[in-house]
Amino acid sequence: MIHIRDLYKSFGDNEVLQGIDLDVFEKENVVVLGRSGSGKSVLIKIICGLLKPDSGTVQVLGQEVDKLNDRDLRELRLKVGFSFQNSALYDSMSVRENLAFPLVRNVRNLSRKEVNRQIESMLNDVGLSQTIDQMPSELSGGQRKRIGIARTLILRPQIMLYDEPTSGLDPITSIEINNLINHVRHKFSTTSIIITHDLTCAKSTGDRLAMLFEGKFISQGTFDEVFTSDDERIQDFYKYNFIQNDLERASSHKQHH
Repeated sequence: MIHIRDLYKSFGDNEVLQGIDLDVFEKENVVVLGRSGSGKSVLIKIICGLLKPDSGTVQVLGQEVDKLNDRDLRELRLKVGFSFQNSALYDSMSVRENLAFPLVRNVRNLSRKEVNRQIESMLNDVGLSQTIDQMPSELSGGQRKRIGIARTLILRPQIMLYDEPTSGLDPITSIEINNLINHVRHKFSTTSIIITHDLTCAKSTGDRLAMLFEGKFISQGTFDEVFTSDDERIQDFYKYNFIQNDLERASSHKQHH
């Protein structure tokens, strides 16, 4: 579904990706792990054509992304759903209008009744039917995240790209999002790349992990295969993750009280 070879990308002197290879197979969930700033988000922006690579090949559904003209790129993007870290909902629109927007814009000749049917069905899938007439500002962070995923899914993409799906969420809500990612793959037969530095997310959603460090993948395999490594960089990441998560939890605990 996704085939990447020898991918390079720099911004000025900052070499973000330095010769990356990755294959993602049908209906597979691949987690790309790495600290912030390691190039994870740059990678998925290249996959959906938001950024151009400096060199290397990136094929998505058999098409070389950076060689496509605007029209073909738009066509391809309809098959690739991008779930943004901040949910990217339109604040001035209700949940219903947020979900209607991509449908009305991209699928011709849908009756209003059909649009509403699809919206209701999708909200039901993410467990948020009751929010249909609410505004994004009335929703919790976890609900906004789910609505963002629903809006991406409503066009039935074959590939889902999740950018830090659990960031900023409390542990219970994070588990709900991880379960939703697994449910989406199961119900809609999606192939996914999940960008995260959250090990719980990686372990519960990833069939395979690819560990990004200083612009290169230093390990790929199942969660256990990657983390039984003696490689200090991987061990440090494991420790950093739990310390980092404890710090985040402590600070969000403070904010809530």
